Amino acid sequence: MTPEQIAAASKPMVLDIGDAFTRCPVTLRRARLLGISGWAFYVTGRAGVLGDVRAETAAAALGFLAPDAVADGWEGAARTVRPSEVAAATLAECCRWGSENLDDAPRVERLVNLLERTVHAADGSGLPLFAAGRAMPVPGRSAGARAAAALRLLREYFTGAYLLAVRASGMTPREAVLAGPEGEAGAMACGWPPPYPPVGPLVRRRLWAEAVTDRLAAPAFGALGPVDGVELVDLLAAVRAHLGTAVRSHPAA
Repeated sequence: MTPEQIAAASKPMVLDIGDAFTRCPVTLRRARLLGISGWAFYVTGRAGVLGDVRAETAAAALGFLAPDAVADGWEGAARTVRPSEVAAATLAECCRWGSENLDDAPRVERLVNLLERTVHAADGSGLPLFAAGRAMPVPGRSAGARAAAALRLLREYFTGAYLLAVRASGMTPREAVLAGPEGEAGAMACGWPPPYPPVGPLVRRRLWAEAVTDRLAAPAFGALGPVDGVELVDLLAAVRAHLGTAVRSHPAA
């Protein structure tokens, strides 16, 4: 497999596993302990790595979330807690979830090695959330915690690269969300209100942007080489299968 093919094969699994911790009820309880809403915790947990910036700056970095929705979450959290504290709490929850769910995943130590090499090799140019998140120390030292933290970083890496590709395609972030697999439901979830434009003319642009995303992400995966790159894809698939079994067995996890 080429680095671009490895990036393409890894992407859906990284996007899925990289934010699985946000769907954990224990993570949502952390938001309540901070005195903020789940939405404020999500928005500020991601963009809070930038520090005490304005809401419009956070919205620009997040890209695919509607600016008004970002402002609601960002300003709601800022009345109670500093953005950097929410970002640190979010990373702690990610590591907590990783320790609980990934410590017993197949060959997790090897997965950590491959993920961290990829994260280290990634170019953060034009990817502020990824670059700022990578600079934060990881509080959990177990293999599962480190794997979860690295997967979350790679998720930001892919998402940031996709934002660059979407803008290069001539689409707006709103149009990209609408043209995605969740369509109007996805747009609503990201805070974009109707009415919505027809998506038919956008599909080819979205497919082009997806391909460019893989191209932009490829150098990080190229640092692994073809053999280790294929192994990473296999291990990600094994982890996704492991999590599926774990969720079925332990619904509250």
